Amino acid sequence: MSKHVTVSPAEAADRLAIRELVEAYAHCADRRDAKGQMSLFTDDTHFVVYMNAKDPTPSMDLNSRQALAPVFADLNKYDATTHFIGQSTIFTLTGNRATGEAYCLAHHVTVSGDKRRLMVASLRYLDTFVKVGGAWLFAERLLYVDWQEERGLA
Repeated sequence: MSKHVTVSPAEAADRLAIRELVEAYAHCADRRDAKGQMSLFTDDTHFVVYMNAKDPTPSMDLNSRQALAPVFADLNKYDATTHFIGQSTIFTLTGNRATGEAYCLAHHVTVSGDKRRLMVASLRYLDTFVKVGGAWLFAERLLYVDWQEERGLA
């Protein structure tokens, strides 16, 4: 069990803002707000996807906010998505930099004719955050897919 320590009001506010950043990412994804989602990242962000968390070779390695546009636009192929954010942990928080990890169960629904399918993916994000102009942003986001399952829906 972790030891609870007293944090300053400023640190508590930073921790809450970082959690809200993680939640805003999922909200924008589910609402197909690619521009809003992109705005959560620094201009020179580093975004890496590992479709197989056990494979050290990334499936995608992007190095700018603009490079994220097609990735986020790709969500439009789904009829609906729901991203449930689970536990999130801040590992370090010093000044205007922080690191953390967040878990997510991502649900993706596709419709083809009268057939509906659901793909669920267990995701982990290892994040580096920076505070710019008073707002927390993703400086680096490493997305690991731990497992996926696909099935038909009634």
